[in-house]
Amino acid sequence: MLVDVATRAGAGRSRGSQHDPIATGEGEGPHVGAASTKTGAGRPPSLPSRSDRPLKAMLVGSSGGHLMQLCNLKPWWEKHDRLWVTFDTADSHHRLGGERVVWAHHPTTRNVPNLMRNLRLAWRLFRAYHPDVVVSTGAGVAFPFFLLARVFGAKTVYIEVYDRIDVPTLTGKLCYPISDLFLLQWEEQRRFYSKGRVIGRLL
Repeated sequence: MLVDVATRAGAGRSRGSQHDPIATGEGEGPHVGAASTKTGAGRPPSLPSRSDRPLKAMLVGSSGGHLMQLCNLKPWWEKHDRLWVTFDTADSHHRLGGERVVWAHHPTTRNVPNLMRNLRLAWRLFRAYHPDVVVSTGAGVAFPFFLLARVFGAKTVYIEVYDRIDVPTLTGKLCYPISDLFLLQWEEQRRFYSKGRVIGRLL
């Protein structure tokens, strides 16, 4: 489950006081900022609720429905130190008010230049933030961060989106082999991801 994998991700890692270049906005120029208004509370998903020590979680997702589903994991992520990576859009500002946010490059669908830009961005953020776990609902922005998670030793949790039941998403197929935990919102999605775990709907 999400909490179990995330907890194992942080086992043995030191939590001593340290300078956080993300929190201070150093090194990332215009990419780093706080969204401008307060986020609404999402509907609690069917995830474990036992409390563990705080982790450093990187929450990566496109704006729109992908971001909404990540926001609905609030009963889990509000207990942990977190950094969001999404697109600089109106709904992102609305949902992530007061959160630490890094703006990724978009569009990402079959866009190789932005894939490389986001890969470089991921490299800088992993070196600065050192996340224990990367959690994503897609879409294309997730893949470069999952690749770098393997390099930096962070655990990865991918959640296949709510509205893809008949066919798998491209990002889901790319991230499935490199995910430590692959979560599904429908039992029918197990046809495409035999090792996935069904947690129920986030919308």
